[in-house]
Amino acid sequence: MESIGLFEAKTHLSELVARAEQGEEVIITRHNKPVAKIVPFGGVSAELLERRLKAVAAMQQIGREIAQRGHPLTTEEIVEWVREGREERDERIWSAATGQGR
Repeated sequence: MESIGLFEAKTHLSELVARAEQGEEVIITRHNKPVAKIVPFGGVSAELLERRLKAVAAMQQIGREIAQRGHPLTTEEIVEWVREGREERDERIWSAATGQGR
């Protein structure tokens, strides 16, 4: 996968888009650090699509719960949700790395 500086990418955007249409991916850098990637537009993997749909459904459920309560979330509730999300993420990472749960 090729990388290209931001200035050069702006200058050659049409060429980069044409290359993406042919299936190539190009990383755009700013000060030699990757900041973006031009990729072919195409289908999303089934796994990613499923994760996105689950996330949207979870957000919609949260919205329904808040509407039923009749008042906004408290700071403590938000902090607790963030903590739970981080714990779940850490558990997934641990399981993937070790092949076992904690």
